[in-house]
Amino acid sequence: MGLNITEKILQAHRVEGDCTPGHELAIRIDQTLTQDATGTMACLQFEAMGLLRVRAERAVSYVDHNTIQVGPENADDHAYLQSVAAKFGMVFSRPGNGICHQLHLERFGRPGRTLLGADSHTPTGGGVGMLAIGAGGIDVALAMGGSPFYLTAPKVIRIKLTGRLRPWVSAKDVILKVLEKFSTKGNVGCVFEYAGPGLKHLTVPERATITNMGAECGVTTSVFPSDAVTRAFLEAQGRADDWVELAADPDARYAREVAIDLSDIEPLAAAPHSPGNVVTVASLAGMAVQQVMVGSCTNSSYRDLKTVAKILAGRQIAPTVSLGLAPGSRQVLMMLSKEGLLTELLKSGARILENACGFCIGNSQSPASNAVSLRTSNRNFEGRSGTPTAKVYLVSPETAALAAIHGRIVDATLQTEVEWPRVREPKVYPVDDSMFMYPPADGSGVTIIRGASIGQVPRNTPLPEVLQGVVAIKVGDKITTDHIMPAGQRLKHRSNVGVYARYVFEGVDPQFPARASANRDQGLHNVIVAGESYGQGSSREHAALCPMYLGVKAVIAKSFERIHLANLINFGIVPFVFESAADYDAVEPGAPLRMESLRTVIEGDGRGILVAGEGEGKRIKVRTDLTERQRRILLVGGVLNLVTP
Repeated sequence: MGLNITEKILQAHRVEGDCTPGHELAIRIDQTLTQDATGTMACLQFEAMGLLRVRAERAVSYVDHNTIQVGPENADDHAYLQSVAAKFGMVFSRPGNGICHQLHLERFGRPGRTLLGADSHTPTGGGVGMLAIGAGGIDVALAMGGSPFYLTAPKVIRIKLTGRLRPWVSAKDVILKVLEKFSTKGNVGCVFEYAGPGLKHLTVPERATITNMGAECGVTTSVFPSDAVTRAFLEAQGRADDWVELAADPDARYAREVAIDLSDIEPLAAAPHSPGNVVTVASLAGMAVQQVMVGSCTNSSYRDLKTVAKILAGRQIAPTVSLGLAPGSRQVLMMLSKEGLLTELLKSGARILENACGFCIGNSQSPASNAVSLRTSNRNFEGRSGTPTAKVYLVSPETAALAAIHGRIVDATLQTEVEWPRVREPKVYPVDDSMFMYPPADGSGVTIIRGASIGQVPRNTPLPEVLQGVVAIKVGDKITTDHIMPAGQRLKHRSNVGVYARYVFEGVDPQFPARASANRDQGLHNVIVAGESYGQGSSREHAALCPMYLGVKAVIAKSFERIHLANLINFGIVPFVFESAADYDAVEPGAPLRMESLRTVIEGDGRGILVAGEGEGKRIKVRTDLTERQRRILLVGGVLNLVTP
């Protein structure tokens, strides 16, 4: 029986374990990436492990998140990251060079290679035929040092694309159609593998948009074949030698197959407050819009920005709209400038923003109170924009540009005022790698720069024999890592856990940090109770690391998302699942919780009884499905304790 693309890459990189879906597998990682919001802690962990030099084929440290300097914290992080990169052997991408996923696709992505990134949108690399996976920073630090990455061997779902996109319909609408079919939950442990005759009509940047937002479905990653389209892209980037052909065998098997006819797709949008709330643009037509933001790692390519520029050419944005555009890289910005399109954008009234994540993570361009904001980014969680009352819709660059002109949402397929701007991929991209700082061959003489805001890596204590705790907070379904650890203005504290932990669950229950600290100081273990899909969204390991710092020993949920589940284990927090979803309703906030022989439960089959309430209380059956390696991590109190004395 033949192999699919995912199986081919996994088998070629297998270090130990079984490629059978559901079994634990360890794979060799060729490339790693970090960004400044995750990279500081990952590098601190790399140091704490006593590692002396990067052993991965390529490790790149990007600065693209915290580029706005308000206070010294971000600048301290950047100086630390640059010095660490030089000392240990990473490529350093300077602030202003661009967004990590766009840059990595342009300059380093290679078909058939594995990429592990400390960012949940690392699957962008699947657009060029990589097996690109998001993970917590400590997993990336281990991979940088040459350790394998452990994952559950995935089920592979084949998404067959036929037909061709109609005018005014783009890759953003394709991935929104995928989200409409699969939703944001229930896809843990799966990989989306794209196939079919429709592939030849999708460029690499369009494919990257699709693989990028596959993360919102909760899959491990998404991957496209490496074909003639991939080859043309790499040749245009001056990297023809990096191309290899990669395709599934004709008799490859899949866990499931889904067909999508590209010619049937219409303009779509994700309504507040989830990427899974997919509706047609036609159903929103006429809605007034106050802000339009184009960019982020999802839609900031040359194709996307040129499309917007051609729509706006010779036109003015509506006086009621603020329009901002953030190119994904300097390469994109230089191309727009060279072709005169930057002038057209400026003449239209657009605001040109830095080549960075910016508005997507809520650290700039927050909308007005109660405003409607159309964005081409990948997430519209409540409050993520920095304005809790804003209504954020995720749309294509085409839909965004038309709304900027009209001041309202317009169904592009029904309007005739603006001609559809067809944009072709260039034969040659202008290559300027001057803002990549390559490390010296020997970094032993490099001094690491540690500003005042650079903290220490906290460690957990070994798992106690008895869990004697309290329900410190009870939350509902689809709690994201944004809910747990806010980004935006708080993001600058991520290199100092003691400070950042003051904001755990800030937007859900601002009293949680103080309450959890008080419980911890009284010798009680804090427990979080949650509903379905706990830990959606960003890979930020601080959503486990900061609760651990506050004394959280367990999370009991109806279900977990992949990256957050791994992060909880990595920091010694037990991820229990309710055996019966009905028991979720029986656990009250503030209730005492007790489990006898906790270590024995973890050493055994992971099934135990929690007693909630005073006295005999309510007996609640819970379980956690762990590998032998994960059991060892929990018992010693986290992976850092396992790999260092």
